[in-house]
Amino acid sequence: MKSILLFFTIYIPLITLSQIYNGKEPKKQEIKIEKAASCTPPQTSTYLKQNNVNALIHTAGNLWQVPNQNYSQYEVPKNSGVMALFTAALWLGGTDVNGQLKLAALRYRTIGQDYWTGPLAQNEATTNYDMCYKYDKHFVSTKDVVAEFNAWFETGLEDIKNGTNKQELLFPNYKIPETIKEWPAHGDVSLGQDFYLAPFYDRNDDGIYNWEEGDYPWFDLDNSKDCKNDRRVSLYGDINYWWVMNDKGNIHTESSGEPIGMEIRAQAFSFSSNDEINNMTFYNYELINRGTQTLYNTFFGFFTDGALGNPNDDYVGCDVNRGLAYYYNGANYDGDVSGFKGYGYSPPAVGVDFFEGPYQDNDGIDNAFGIGENEALNGIGYGDGVIDNERFGMRRFLYYSNTTNGANPNQTDPIKATDYYNYLQGKWKDGTPFYYGGSGHISDPDANTSIESDFMFPGDTDPLGWGTGGVPQEPWTEQTAGNVPNDRRFLQSAGPFILKPGSVNNITVGVCYARSTDVDPFASVEVLRRADDKAQALFENCFRVLEGPHAPDLTIQELDKELILMISNPISSNNFNEAYSEFDPLIVAEDSLADKYYHFQGYQVFQLRNDEVSISELSNPELARQVAQCDIKDDFSRIINFEFDENLQASIPVEKVDGKNKGIQHTFSITEDNFALGNKTLVNFKTYYFMVVAYATNNYKSYNPIDPLLLDGQKKVYILSRKSSKGAISAVSAIPHNPISEAGGTV
Repeated sequence: MKSILLFFTIYIPLITLSQIYNGKEPKKQEIKIEKAASCTPPQTSTYLKQNNVNALIHTAGNLWQVPNQNYSQYEVPKNSGVMALFTAALWLGGTDVNGQLKLAALRYRTIGQDYWTGPLAQNEATTNYDMCYKYDKHFVSTKDVVAEFNAWFETGLEDIKNGTNKQELLFPNYKIPETIKEWPAHGDVSLGQDFYLAPFYDRNDDGIYNWEEGDYPWFDLDNSKDCKNDRRVSLYGDINYWWVMNDKGNIHTESSGEPIGMEIRAQAFSFSSNDEINNMTFYNYELINRGTQTLYNTFFGFFTDGALGNPNDDYVGCDVNRGLAYYYNGANYDGDVSGFKGYGYSPPAVGVDFFEGPYQDNDGIDNAFGIGENEALNGIGYGDGVIDNERFGMRRFLYYSNTTNGANPNQTDPIKATDYYNYLQGKWKDGTPFYYGGSGHISDPDANTSIESDFMFPGDTDPLGWGTGGVPQEPWTEQTAGNVPNDRRFLQSAGPFILKPGSVNNITVGVCYARSTDVDPFASVEVLRRADDKAQALFENCFRVLEGPHAPDLTIQELDKELILMISNPISSNNFNEAYSEFDPLIVAEDSLADKYYHFQGYQVFQLRNDEVSISELSNPELARQVAQCDIKDDFSRIINFEFDENLQASIPVEKVDGKNKGIQHTFSITEDNFALGNKTLVNFKTYYFMVVAYATNNYKSYNPIDPLLLDGQKKVYILSRKSSKGAISAVSAIPHNPISEAGGTV
């Protein structure tokens, strides 16, 4: 079966029990065997399709695979019919004081189930059928809906204070969304559950969620969260799917492992954007050990099974410093096969960045960024001056192949709990270590059996030899090893560490996609790394993006061989009354008086090839062509950004707008088809597609690539809309025709 799994793995330095107990053997304990609950496998699936990705999200613990079918739904670009990934899930494992393995994992749900929905009792790690059934759902929220509710409520407070009536005027017929009213902020304390469940903003700090008093699902609306010091989990993304899982709802029929007692609060989210982020999705898992036992040598992992179009011709690799693992094609052409649609020539690469994993065991020091004991080259908290806040990144990377494709059986799908645990620890199924070179297995004559390796196929991204005992090695990829492409899966693992009862860990990953036009399929990996740098920067900024001015609402009046485009900004828009102004925290200027805000400047109107064109494709003249533009009459007219060119390895000027500088207008007459090859006059009864965006400017200091004193100037003078006030920016269609017959001939 084609299978792709995203698993969150936490690797922790291997610590013997004698070391843990200062040389004394621990006393073995009598373990109470708890009866499993009678929960049935979760059933809810929801499509996450806010941007250029269409991903199927399940409450059952795995991602993307169409339930019980040999088919996936992680489609990028959206509407292309090509799937980049197949499935993904968390793998969690460790041993108790008696050496008994506790493990939860999942792959395709065709063999069994290890995860169920709902929270657990805090001191007993128990649940029941009714609770599993109740929480078998996604709690879907959007930042815009929550922001509108907050604005509505705060306007009402102003009315009470000032004796005005703005709330009714600005929000006529407003109805409070059900997602606000039904937010699962609290667990059932009568069943022993945590009172605090889903994150919420508590306006009056009384500790109780009450939307009638202005509380709401906790999106960081005012960007007040301290990314470095406040590690509380809020809600992220333009759209967010929140749900809660556990591994105690029934017996583990997937892995046959003994349950841990883990409560997992999950969220999947994405952003609408005009750059590479438009091709990304993100996943956060807050893991709470509700079990009563301490686990040693614990690892958490994130497993994926890649598709990348044709799933049978892929390679894998990793970037050690970035904590990035990826799939790329084994040849320059990716064809169709067995119902899977291929990407064709110059296929893309897709990767998973393991941003943060579980906490490293406390040792009373601020461990450095490096390759020494308890140091790391990825993850967070290393060398930041704070003691014992270090969190693992990708500490192991391994791959294996589809069992049915003739691979070494020790490098294929796991079957039993010990197979999963071996993979989590960085071992093959037969318990042998990974070796550097070839396929990494001891049976491969090209594997260097004197060099053990924590990372398979790192290329040249481990120059210090972090994964090879501090001894640097020659670059190693599947291409250089001459491996035969296959149906690959991979696992990113973090650990080892000690998992104590009540401990809380947090795993966050991001899925990136990128495509090069080069004939070498590995070139897409190089582009993927640059896209991943944006994903990493977004994570480090608490997933706060520069909003840009919201795109205006667009309505079109159809006339005889003419279309009248009309734009407006609703009260919920950040550009209402064209007053958009946004602070950019990434602007670092020597002049304390420098303007660090972007301000609204104008509108651009584009005709689109079809209704599938996304905002990130507006610069492609084959898909989108500007048909109108207007801007504020001021010092800005022609606007140029300096963008980095990979071929030239330098920043080059790119014209973004050739402004008319004649003032703002809100209606535009369109009489020509900009995609027509001959006569450009609009044709009646033919469908045309349009999109309108707003743009803003900031030039706190002019940038000049020649003058060394001006190299710290503003390279990004222009930013455009990344979404509308209602979410993703969509194409609007119109059909010109003679309107005389409308309204009984009176119009």
